[in-house]
Amino acid sequence: MTLSLQGQVAFITGGGSGLGAAAARRLAADGAIVAINDLSLEAAKKVADELGGLAFAFDVTDSTAFQNAVDTCAAQLGRLDIMINNAGIAPQDAASKMDLVMDNMGKRMAGNIAEMEPTNYLLDLTDENWDRMIKVHLYGTFYGCKAALKHMQPQRSGRIINISSVLGLYPAAGAPHYSVAKAGIITLTKSVAAEVAALGINVNAICPGYIRTPLLTPFSETMMAGITMRIGKGRLGEPEELAEMIRFLAGPESEYCTGDVFSVSGGYTG
Repeated sequence: MTLSLQGQVAFITGGGSGLGAAAARRLAADGAIVAINDLSLEAAKKVADELGGLAFAFDVTDSTAFQNAVDTCAAQLGRLDIMINNAGIAPQDAASKMDLVMDNMGKRMAGNIAEMEPTNYLLDLTDENWDRMIKVHLYGTFYGCKAALKHMQPQRSGRIINISSVLGLYPAAGAPHYSVAKAGIITLTKSVAAEVAALGINVNAICPGYIRTPLLTPFSETMMAGITMRIGKGRLGEPEELAEMIRFLAGPESEYCTGDVFSVSGGYTG
């Protein structure tokens, strides 16, 4: 039996497309009122209007804008029950090196280790790219947790769901900044969960594998083929499949889950 989320208010960052939009539709289907954040007001409004919710456009790295939006949401809707820290960006600098990676892989399989060429992922990573990746994912999740707890602690109830990644569990050579940010989200989740468990607030993390969302757009066909080879299911995941896990953690069925990390990867081996 599906237990309803009727009357629950959910705030979803990065909800204008992809996983965030799928989560919004899934929660709304069980009666939740959704507030959608996106960098694009048009994208946020499209999903919010479809579901009868609210739309907010801001960058999750802006702590003041984040807090103001959540405060406005709670003021207009009367409460805040679910915070989904989903907003994220993909590494933009890995696809250009994929041919070299594939060539190195062939040399490794042939035992020609000495002939492998350096990929220079870390050496070529700029300060700006490092900072932006950490700020969007880790700072954005930090700000989202703070904004949510301001309202959840007084009511002594709530669900915070932080979207990490399998690369937070199995760091990738081609995305050190992304892996570090996502691993940080896992640690932040556990720390916050330990702090607020006695207040009736559950804080959990989901580690998706490779999901068919706009974040994968920059990846080349060769790169996607290499990734798919590592997925036991032999395919990418769909946003709706991740939304089911989000729904579970948002609802009463997951009452005993807090500080926990759920991998939804289709058997990704890292």
